[in-house]
Amino acid sequence: MGLTNQSTGFASVKEMFQVKTDSPDDIVIALAGNPNTGKSTVFNSLTGLKQHTGNWPGKTVTSAQGNFYYRDRKVVVVDLPGTYSLFANSEDEEIARDFICFGKPHATVVVLDSTCLERNLNLALQILEATPNVVICINFLDEAVRKKIKVDLAKLTDLLGVTVIGTNARDGVGLQELKSAVYRVAVGDTVSSPMKIKYTDQTEKALALLEDPIEKVVDGRINARWVALRLLDGDKTFLEALKRYLGFDLLQNEDLAGPLQKAGELVNSDDARKRDQIVSSIVKQAEGIYANAVVCENHQHNTLDRKIDNILTSKRWGIPIMLALLGMVFWITINGANVPSELLASAFDHLEKGLTSLFMAWGSPEWLHSILVLGVFKTLAWVISVMLPPMAIFFPLFTLLEDLGYLPRVAFNLDHFFKKACAHGKQVLTMCMGFGCNAAGIISCRIIDSPRERLIAIITNNLVPCNGRFPILIALSSIFIAYKMGPFQSIIAALSILVVIVSGVTLTLIISRILSKTILKGLPSSFTLELPPYRKPQVGRIIIRSILDRTMFVLTRAIIVAAPAGLVIWLMANSFVGDTSILNYCAAFLDSFARLMGLDGFILMAFILGLPANEIVIPILIMSYMSQGVMLELDSLEAMRQLFLDNGWTWLTAVCTMLFTLNHWPCGTTLLTIRKETQSLKWTLYSFLIPTITGIVVCIIVAQTARLLELV
Repeated sequence: MGLTNQSTGFASVKEMFQVKTDSPDDIVIALAGNPNTGKSTVFNSLTGLKQHTGNWPGKTVTSAQGNFYYRDRKVVVVDLPGTYSLFANSEDEEIARDFICFGKPHATVVVLDSTCLERNLNLALQILEATPNVVICINFLDEAVRKKIKVDLAKLTDLLGVTVIGTNARDGVGLQELKSAVYRVAVGDTVSSPMKIKYTDQTEKALALLEDPIEKVVDGRINARWVALRLLDGDKTFLEALKRYLGFDLLQNEDLAGPLQKAGELVNSDDARKRDQIVSSIVKQAEGIYANAVVCENHQHNTLDRKIDNILTSKRWGIPIMLALLGMVFWITINGANVPSELLASAFDHLEKGLTSLFMAWGSPEWLHSILVLGVFKTLAWVISVMLPPMAIFFPLFTLLEDLGYLPRVAFNLDHFFKKACAHGKQVLTMCMGFGCNAAGIISCRIIDSPRERLIAIITNNLVPCNGRFPILIALSSIFIAYKMGPFQSIIAALSILVVIVSGVTLTLIISRILSKTILKGLPSSFTLELPPYRKPQVGRIIIRSILDRTMFVLTRAIIVAAPAGLVIWLMANSFVGDTSILNYCAAFLDSFARLMGLDGFILMAFILGLPANEIVIPILIMSYMSQGVMLELDSLEAMRQLFLDNGWTWLTAVCTMLFTLNHWPCGTTLLTIRKETQSLKWTLYSFLIPTITGIVVCIIVAQTARLLELV
């Protein structure tokens, strides 16, 4: 059985939606649901690691596809964007609607949260209107038991007229039953008879006028009642999609003109009012189904969540708690990363000696040993030993907050400030992603529907430090800001980093405001931010997800760009003009301007050469100061501090270096990501210049103000 479409054929549908199938016999299922229903967990549990990611055709919203095998048939799972409705008001909703209606999946799995069924059923009923080939997945049954919510799955099956399966996807409960149900629906062994939503008398009469004429036109290629509803509420995006995918222009069809006019007279109101009436009918029936199939023994089961939210999202405590949690994450990262970093550095030192012995035994020329071992290998060793430990701590802690459901509360707390800056509230979430990797933060800007606000989020994302810049901030805060603070050293260092982060957020708001009043003029758009229930985190899954999906991704990216950077740095440090290396010559050229910023030429040169990866800025700087032609690392932070002091550093140099670390051009990978996401060299250039100019201006102001105060 293949994915077929009577008007366009299997191949055309596959090409339109880029479904990764190997054969027309493959089964294609769509996975739909509201955000925060565990849809991604269901997807991951069904498909394991057999996944493909990309973009939807013509869209910047991520498409995730995976597969599993059932009864020797390959089942391709297409994970649709989380959406609250098929009445498309955003790219996410439009994609979900179009794939269900025109992509012709063999079955659509609608994932619902068992603790929020009354609200989730609204989407399920809309999908049942569009297609009969539906399986309802009631997820988080363990949460329902904990909250004393009883869901009668058999009753739901009777009421909805389709198969209903209960799951706890996080623990793999019910997934085999779900696979079996999906297979039976897909191959036609189970014939569903979905419930028919009853609308107002006027709406039903209007639908009766339209259904038969529409059916004659569409000839079974799409649900005629669903099309009639979209005609009634004036859904222009759906009518455009109908023309795009199936070639029907219903508004220009002469046979429909008369019935459409009569139907419009029956429901004589504007489009918004018509849609309100349709939605109201759906909501009422969802409430009726919920009342008949769900029993809440404890009607106050969300009381604890609300009490916690009253504190975490309050005007008085929301921001302080957020800062305290962020500071705690930094403190744990700083404290925990020292020992493993030293162990890794020691291991790489022994490995370097072994490689050197091998090169000597093989009789390799000195220049080859210098390039490969002292240049490339030493660069990679520094990147891994400095980056891996803090990432392996920071990412799991950050993922823990995400798994608990805290990040949407952060967005809620900061939404007001971003609205004042004429930016989108979701920019907070993209900014949080930027803490791990700015390239990932740029990609996450896809969740913002407004092109104007998405560009603002992309341009300003680099104003929060990524994981590659944290080692610089940690080192400098430890050896200059928190130096000789005794047992409080790590606390002071964490607080100083927190101050830098707050400065970055403040600058993000200021730059966003400036952009929205100049080159990206416009008003902020509204959005619905759902605060998901707090859930018990799964430590094992968090560790796997954060280590594999985030830590290793960022580390691999850093290694790929750092290896050629090590080669370039070695060549510059070992190529001379007279008695001066090219590296020193360039640093001397930049020195006057760098001094104005509170830096020196070597610091600015290190940042320039660190364009491929911010992680190599410090080793480049050490190498330059020690006038060596190889990447170097010192035995301790104290030794690094002394080296910097010997080269004229003061507390002001450290502060300005930290500020420039926060505000300068994005790394090479992030710039490439911006170019790909915006499809514009212009906006990539803006994304390079704006944080760089900001950093230069901030450093000049701080440096010159401090020097004036010293003179006074």
